[in-house]
Amino acid sequence: MTKTRISNGMFIAMLINLCFVKSIGVTQGVLARSVGQDMWIATLLGTIQGIGVIYLTYLVIRKMPDKNIMEIGESLLGGWFGRAIGLIVFVFFAAGIGPLMLTFVYHLQEYFLPEAPRVLFVAAAMAVGMVGCYYGLEVMARIALVGILFIFLLNALIVVGSVDEFDIRNLLPVLESGFPRTLAASIHLDSDWALSTMLAALIYPAAKDFRQRGALLGIVAIAASGLLIIIWSLLEGAVLSAEVTSQYTLSCMKLARNAHIGHFLQRYEMIMISLYSIPMLFEVMICLYGATLGAAKLCGLKTNTRTVLPAGIVLGVFGYWIVEDHFVALYYLERIWPWIALPIAVGLPVTMLIVQALFGGRKT
Repeated sequence: MTKTRISNGMFIAMLINLCFVKSIGVTQGVLARSVGQDMWIATLLGTIQGIGVIYLTYLVIRKMPDKNIMEIGESLLGGWFGRAIGLIVFVFFAAGIGPLMLTFVYHLQEYFLPEAPRVLFVAAAMAVGMVGCYYGLEVMARIALVGILFIFLLNALIVVGSVDEFDIRNLLPVLESGFPRTLAASIHLDSDWALSTMLAALIYPAAKDFRQRGALLGIVAIAASGLLIIIWSLLEGAVLSAEVTSQYTLSCMKLARNAHIGHFLQRYEMIMISLYSIPMLFEVMICLYGATLGAAKLCGLKTNTRTVLPAGIVLGVFGYWIVEDHFVALYYLERIWPWIALPIAVGLPVTMLIVQALFGGRKT
């Protein structure tokens, strides 16, 4: 696989970009429907769990710091095990394109180009993703740096524009849904950081200071993602109320419509979409990148260049099928995707740690 090196900032930016957009775009509405005003607590609990899993992922990679998780599997038990992990990685990222495409298409179509066919958005997103995969990890990492600047600007604008409407009473009572139910609801936020931890399992060796600061890099990335997302949880709950938030698939756009700065900058959802698009396209790009790496390992290829087009077609067709029917999209988002994401994102590093403990002395 690639021997490209990326800076620590690029690594952190990539993980934040991959987790952020879907979390504020559609996850907060799901959490509001599940636990009401306690959605910010569910987000906090999910972030803590994400920190734990990224640390487990680091423990897997640190024993062979020059190899990604598929290459480690191959070193431990041979080619068949590496291919099996490649298949799991491909399935994970192929399934992950569904929620990401839902977020991308519905934002742009419903608020920007309502008359445009959905296939146009899917085709454009996959084309950008394939170009990014073709140019490689370093180019995508640079895009993530641009995306993180847009994310900070987006958060600053939404905070300034919402502060006059902030009513803390809408966040009370705390833990009205009870701790067990709130913890169970955090599974929806968990499915967001799962994308980031699985990406880390593939690109950790590329991080410049992985050997010295690998654990810290992952923890900082997930913690920063959680803090940036909790801002939206608090604002949506306090400004819109949990009841209103729960009624919208794209609750962040409702918040953007309410935001205003003075008398001249009103309803800046178009500004939000402009800032939103780069991180969103990055998510699609990385999802395709992960799928191409898994497909390349499954097929026994040394690079992912030859799998970009086939994987792009597969993910594009699946993504279009998801977004074509709004009810199918929401059902997949809330009922199916978490049960694909978490068993893989949590189960794979745990399994690898067990395999390393049993067969760590074997080198093939």
